[in-house]
Amino acid sequence: MSQQKMIFRPGISDPNSHARTGSLDLNGIEIPTPVFMPVGTRGAVKSLDSDDLDELGFELILGNTYHLYLRPGMDVLQKFGGLKNFVSYNKALLTDSGGFQVFSLNSLVKFKKEGVEFRSHIDGSPHFFTPEKVIDIQRAIGSDIMMVLDDCPPGDADTARIKESLDRTHRWAEAAVSYWEKDKGKQNLFGIFQGGTNLDLRLESLSKIASLPFSGIAIGGLSVGEPRPDFIRTMEGIAPHTDKSRPLYLMGVGTVPDILEGVRNGVDMFDCVLPTRNARNGQVFTSRGKMNLRNEKWKFSDEPMDPECECRVCKRYSVGYIRHLHHVKELSAFSLSTYHNLSFMKKFMKELRLSIEVGKFSEFFFKWKNLYERPEISR
Repeated sequence: MSQQKMIFRPGISDPNSHARTGSLDLNGIEIPTPVFMPVGTRGAVKSLDSDDLDELGFELILGNTYHLYLRPGMDVLQKFGGLKNFVSYNKALLTDSGGFQVFSLNSLVKFKKEGVEFRSHIDGSPHFFTPEKVIDIQRAIGSDIMMVLDDCPPGDADTARIKESLDRTHRWAEAAVSYWEKDKGKQNLFGIFQGGTNLDLRLESLSKIASLPFSGIAIGGLSVGEPRPDFIRTMEGIAPHTDKSRPLYLMGVGTVPDILEGVRNGVDMFDCVLPTRNARNGQVFTSRGKMNLRNEKWKFSDEPMDPECECRVCKRYSVGYIRHLHHVKELSAFSLSTYHNLSFMKKFMKELRLSIEVGKFSEFFFKWKNLYERPEISR
């Protein structure tokens, strides 16, 4: 197998942890890391449009192979020349393999040696994903980064189930690499390692996946229900063994404390629905901590949600007004709160990178960890 394409340029490392800066080169689009990717599952970051994403400055978003395969479907995406043309977004795109959704949305899943058989959660129609097919789907989507099909066991899986997932994940990874290398084009392929919170199995899986010529490596199967101390212990055990020449992606993780733990342990890339989902449920992130907009105490507040925020929402609207929009279920409540939360995430990641560059990551880590481990801000 050939050497992987180098898309990552390491930057400055923190001397007291595994935290580092760097940059991704995705077909000419330079993305500073650590980076947070908003989730646009079905081709849209919920309640926002591509103008919003451009204005916020996000140059890498995530789409979901499973959902896009079902709707709008491969025929539509091929007609439009890929998802980016379809949604009018000209920056970079990462798509997951859809494997997690296959397992989480379907009670009737059948594993085969070649792949996984499942039924659509929409109409019950039968489908079959193989390592090769999910690459074909992602080629039609036009992803800059494609993810391999893997087997993600639940957080409470026993050792036998985890070992089974490793065998399947490793076989599928080899099949995916062989297929991808026949026609790489401009698309990069990331491998995923599993192992639950069993460190021995984690390191076994990491060693196997890292031996293959992937463009990057992803940590799968964490933050799927395991106790938080086990999450931290596992991350700390992985950190010394990762390949520093390739980007490390922690899948499906996006709380402030979890991003801090990830970066402390060498992670370069994050994605999560939490900032957008929480926004639609009335929780926003601020420089003072989390804020529940539906709380009665904000009813008469004429201050912005975050006095230190420069986003267009905080410059114009009061928290009392946005609380009102949530209270009466106006649709604009979703878009305004989501815009603010993603603006917060963009600024937070920029300041995180700066803290590493100037040698103050430890101070940054503890400041934000303390802010976001308390329930809610008060005034």
